[in-house]
Order: sequence, then structure tokens, then C-alpha cells
Amino acid sequence: MASEGKNLVGVDIGTSSIKLCEIKENRKGGRTLVRFGYHPLPAQTIVDGHIMNAGAIVEGLERLFHKVKRRDVAMRVSGHSVIIKKISMPLMTPAELSEQINWEAEQHIPFELADVQVDYQVVNRREEQGQMDVLLVAAKKEEIGDLTNLALEAKLKPRVVDLDAFTVQNCFEMAYGAPPAGQTVVLLHVGASLTTLNILASGSTAFTRDIVNGGNAITEEIQRQLGISQEEAEAYKCGSAQGIVPAQVPQIIRDCVSTLAGEIQRSLDFYLATSGDREIHRVYVSGGTANVQALHDELAERCQVEVMGLDPLLVAQPDPKTVDPVALQGRTAQAVVAYGLALRKERERAA
Repeated sequence: MASEGKNLVGVDIGTSSIKLCEIKENRKGGRTLVRFGYHPLPAQTIVDGHIMNAGAIVEGLERLFHKVKRRDVAMRVSGHSVIIKKISMPLMTPAELSEQINWEAEQHIPFELADVQVDYQVVNRREEQGQMDVLLVAAKKEEIGDLTNLALEAKLKPRVVDLDAFTVQNCFEMAYGAPPAGQTVVLLHVGASLTTLNILASGSTAFTRDIVNGGNAITEEIQRQLGISQEEAEAYKCGSAQGIVPAQVPQIIRDCVSTLAGEIQRSLDFYLATSGDREIHRVYVSGGTANVQALHDELAERCQVEVMGLDPLLVAQPDPKTVDPVALQGRTAQAVVAYGLALRKERERAA
């Protein structure tokens, strides 16, 4: 889908923080990150994907956009409010598909159609079999409404609402290019409370899953076993604590990471068993928990493939005049979704 106009400002409202990215494109096709913002959110602001403290989010958005003129934003939804399904349908024209898609959605989506925004994209036409693969997406209107209302309250102009899995894919493809035909790549975005898995086979989404586990589980376990504050536990997890780290910390991290990696591996095994795909070629990890090296090590050992951090700086390098390198330091993995959102344009079809 062709897109025009300026890039939107990417705003990623996560469980533990808000991330903001603004990318500027030049005439030669290059890109520069002209703005980056990070605002931590108080605990319990978002619980199980539900906004519990709207005031904290609006205040965070107002601070991040203080003295910022560009207020046209792209935002994202994820978790239980989103369903992504790859379905097979007989070959048909775009007009026929448009007529048929709601009936298909009723068969595959466990929500009332009146309660969701439905979208779709043909990802593969198999002419010889008379079939085509269609990516069917549904997001709850209530969640989208809650998100856009927060933006409006902060005097922002929400233009696009995208999905976590697709924003990471957008960033990945702009950084590394689409995977070659015949290669299967896994994109893992490990946030504070949710891990989003997106498997790309021959360049298109073949399987997605949300796993309700993330970096918070590690922090909470360190906190529980050592009887310390959440801030101290987080510092131990991230390796940013001052002084001597208690001897138990690395083992606690390994145990938590092993649980998460086990859930990820079961999803990959399920995909390989049901898709006919024979192997995974590479895993890219993003999100705050991507900074935990033990996760990379555990995944590499379990999956027997190369595990890499997804580097959004390959998409756009920061402008030293407007982006404080210290603010971005250690946070590039967390910025991937906001980067992906910041690649969206003013005039294009929403996700």
C-alpha cells in the first residue's frame, strides 16, 4: 500500500513506560531519528492490558510532547484485545473478498463482530491450488477507543492504530530487509508483561501468538526471594545496580528466563508441527527484556539457532542535535515498537 505525507510520531504505551520516536526521511531515502522520549509509568498503571490509571498516561504524554509541534501520532494495541489469524480462502477478486470477509471473520474470531474493527490482507496467492492465504485481524473497538481518547486528552491527533506484531515486523524489514524465500525468521518482542511472537515464513506472517509473560516476572521473583523493593530488583535484573549483586540473582534470572523460553519453544514446536515448515533459521529479540543476556543464551540453547537483538538504529540513526544519546542508551531494544510506529505515514490504510 503506497503511503504519502510526513511520518507520524510513534507512541508506544507499554505496561511500564511510554516510548516516543519521531523519524524524518530525506529526499535520498535516508532516515534520521529526530526525537526520542521515554517516560516511566507507575506500577499498576496498566494491569492485564487494561488501563487502570489513565491520568498517569495522559500526564506522561503531555510531558513527552511538551513544546513538540508535531502531534499526529501512530499508536498500537496488543494482547487479549487483538486476534490475528492466517486463513485459507478460495481465490477471488478484491471486491469478492471485501464482501466475503465478514462471514469469514465470524467463523474465526471469538468476539461479536459489532465489537471489533476487522481488517485483512492477502499474503499469498496459490494459483495452482485455487487458494489464497489471508491475514485476518480484529481489534476490540473499546480498546482502540480507550487508546485514542488518552491521546486526545493529551491534545494529540491519533491517525493510525497498529498492532504490536506488525510494528516490530515493520522495523525489522526496514532494518534487515525481508527474509529470503525459504527462510523462517522469528520476531520476539519481550515487554514487561507480554511477549509477542511473530513467525515470518518466506517474508510474510505465518503464525503469531501472545504469551502472558515478560520482564516483570523476573523483577517480581527477585523482589520476592530477596525481600527488596521493586526498584532494587529491577536494577539487579538490568545489571545497573550499584555495589555487589547478591549471589542468588543470576540463578533467579536463569530460572525465570527458562520458564519464558520454555513457553516460547512450545509455540515454535507447535508451529513446526502444524505448518509443514521444517526449521527456524534465526530469532530476533526486542523489548526491554531483550537486554537480559540470559534470555538470548537460553533461547539459543533450546532452539539451536542464532539469537540476535533487533537493532532499530539500522533504520534511523539519532540526530545528535535533537536526541540525547544518554536518553537512548540501553533503551534501543525498548524503542523497537515506537520505531515501527514512526515509520507509518499520514496518508495510508491503517493496520
